[in-house]
Amino acid sequence: MAYTPPSSAKPFTLHIPDQDLSEWRQLLQLSKLGPRTFENTQTKDNFGVTYDWLSSAKDHWLNTYDWRAQEAHINSFPNYKMAIDDIDMHFVALFSPKKDAIPILFLHGWPGSFIEFLPLVAQLQKKFEGKELPYHIIVPSLPGYTLSSGGPLERDWTTLDSAAVMEKLMRGLGFDKYFVQGGDVGSFLCRIMAARYESVVGVHLNLYSTATQPEREKLSNIEIEAYDRAQAFQKIGTAYAQEHATRPSTIGHVLSSSPLALLAWIGEKFIEWTDETPPLDVILTNISLYWFTGGFPRSIYPYRTLFRGAREPLPPLTKPTGFSFFPKELFPGIKYIIENETNLVSFAAHERGGHFGALERPEDLWGDVEEFVAKVTENGSKL
Repeated sequence: MAYTPPSSAKPFTLHIPDQDLSEWRQLLQLSKLGPRTFENTQTKDNFGVTYDWLSSAKDHWLNTYDWRAQEAHINSFPNYKMAIDDIDMHFVALFSPKKDAIPILFLHGWPGSFIEFLPLVAQLQKKFEGKELPYHIIVPSLPGYTLSSGGPLERDWTTLDSAAVMEKLMRGLGFDKYFVQGGDVGSFLCRIMAARYESVVGVHLNLYSTATQPEREKLSNIEIEAYDRAQAFQKIGTAYAQEHATRPSTIGHVLSSSPLALLAWIGEKFIEWTDETPPLDVILTNISLYWFTGGFPRSIYPYRTLFRGAREPLPPLTKPTGFSFFPKELFPGIKYIIENETNLVSFAAHERGGHFGALERPEDLWGDVEEFVAKVTENGSKL
């Protein structure tokens, strides 16, 4: 019997009200850049986003960028909403009519969104045009992020809660067995889900967090470069995460009051965390989604487990694991460590790419995921 999505998965069309666009434009027009300083005029010392970039990006956002065109692009993909407990869950999906199609759940992180995966989804639409897609591709907005609502006000919301919602989403779509893929926060959710839910058949990651320090003599040249870059990031690049973790209310108020402030805070990450800076319109669409949905204050809850209170170790990965190595990832996976700590069945090392693997290198990432899924299913894992 052919697969059809349940009626609870309701088609969704994104439309930001004209009034919201008008208010955003007025706030951005009235926003003022601070004075030029030694720090914000340096391009090599990594003091943060520069005066020139922020000024130029503001002008482009205000006078050239077309939100309605970007909104239409988002709506060109199949968008859905589904109620999961008290969460209004948004997701993009390519459903296959094939009864034996393999479900794959793709999970983004911060400051990303489902937008990261649209190039990959578009690639699959083109590849399988006129053919039966052998996969179900599910790309949600994580709880609290952009088009998905946040947790209750009465209690703290954690990554464990989000993992449970992701499991309920996949079960609600009728998938008893499925694969998960993720980077950044999504990689943490993947590891939690693999440990807690039998429905997860395999895990593919492009970020690997571990307390294990690598032995330098065991590293390849590209791993040494990636590790040294990651160590430098740990020294001078994590202030934002400590702010998210320790003063989420304060930074939430600050970045909800000014689109220019949000542009500086998030834009910096797309510049510094990538191999090649994405097109400005892509960066602005991601930031616009955070702005129009009020998503920033609702999206930084995962950081409390990293910097505030007792940090619980991630559960071990015993399920079949695949990994994509991108050299400019903030937490690059070292192959021999992943081999020692997981049930690694597939590892692909790439010479290009950074933190936003799906956005930067969609063909590479999809090729790795497809190869990993094939290996796991060929080895007898049942769906």
